[in-house]
Amino acid sequence: MSTPQQTIDSLIDQPSVFQQLRLSDWLWAALVIAASVWVFFQYGNVMDEYEIGILALTAPSWIALGWYWKAFRPYTIAVALLSLLGIWLYGGNYANAEQVFGLKFLVSSQSAVMWMSALFVLATVTYFAGLFTNNAFTLKTGSAMTWVALVMGFTGLMVRWYESYLIDPEFGHIPVSNLYEVFILFCIITGLLYMFYEGRYKNRSLGGFVLMVISAAVAFLLWYSYTKGAHEIQPLVPALKSYWMKIHVPANFIGYGAFALAAMTSIAYLLKHRGQQRNANGLLATRLPSLEMLDDITYKAIALGFAFFTIATILGAMWAAEAWGGYWSWDPKETWALIVWLNYAAWLHLRFSKGWRGVPMAWWAIVGLFVTLFAFLGVNMFLSGLHSYGEL
Repeated sequence: MSTPQQTIDSLIDQPSVFQQLRLSDWLWAALVIAASVWVFFQYGNVMDEYEIGILALTAPSWIALGWYWKAFRPYTIAVALLSLLGIWLYGGNYANAEQVFGLKFLVSSQSAVMWMSALFVLATVTYFAGLFTNNAFTLKTGSAMTWVALVMGFTGLMVRWYESYLIDPEFGHIPVSNLYEVFILFCIITGLLYMFYEGRYKNRSLGGFVLMVISAAVAFLLWYSYTKGAHEIQPLVPALKSYWMKIHVPANFIGYGAFALAAMTSIAYLLKHRGQQRNANGLLATRLPSLEMLDDITYKAIALGFAFFTIATILGAMWAAEAWGGYWSWDPKETWALIVWLNYAAWLHLRFSKGWRGVPMAWWAIVGLFVTLFAFLGVNMFLSGLHSYGEL
């Protein structure tokens, strides 16, 4: 029998996805469906038809993600329980944020974000300490801190969503409407993407590198909060009162988070490459993952980010057509989004068509992060246009 025929037969003989599922997988699906039904009956009266549609699509996506990535299940449950605790402690009274101990020091949105910020910085230091000392327990501690930071960050966003309705039902909105909120989202998505690859490759030595960019975002977040009062919940500007925001922004930041991850793994790649050339038995040469693994993570992160950034760009064009009457207006934000898209499209094209790998592609991924950073933040700081509501 020929080898191709053997390959075809082996694929045919493999059990289907549903045949591979265990009881725990079906229990997870039942839990997500039950939670979605509860959310609908609890908050359906303040949802429009688009939000109900998003909820209906979120449930199967959450189920599939939990099936594919088992660690996502306890993470989701922890976020849900802490978010419900925050809602329960508020008891419908926003003033409880300063009166109830559990809110003031744990699960109000601002408290949860402060926990997230502190834990991300501590995890960064712990990861590097584990890398330099080659201590497995220290690296595991860094992972644990990162998971707790991710739980607190997502809890902060969920509780902030509820707080916006407590302040004024007219203020109520999903917390992805300004730089303060999306920086939290960036930290969460980048951290989750890293934790996925950490578990998939069973290697914790990249934690400090990836968390450096998250810690930088935390530093900006704290500065922005304390100097600009950005943590205060404000009503949406008219341009953002759209269902498109609820899907465009999260898709965009999956792209941003993936591009940031790719850049940080590329820095590790360059350090590993240089370490091997200088001293094959040195710290960087022996304790960082193999060049093949780093290259693979970079490629997969950019491919994932490019897919979601493409979706986000299409959604943004549809939003623009509804809000401003045209799909494209060469607004600075749109122009730089196109530059980001072309940059990573070229990166992927050259990898596929020419087989480019190694040092040049690592440098390109790092430069790509700065291009993305300008599109994300620099445009808001230095340029104006239809997206001027996002200025610093």
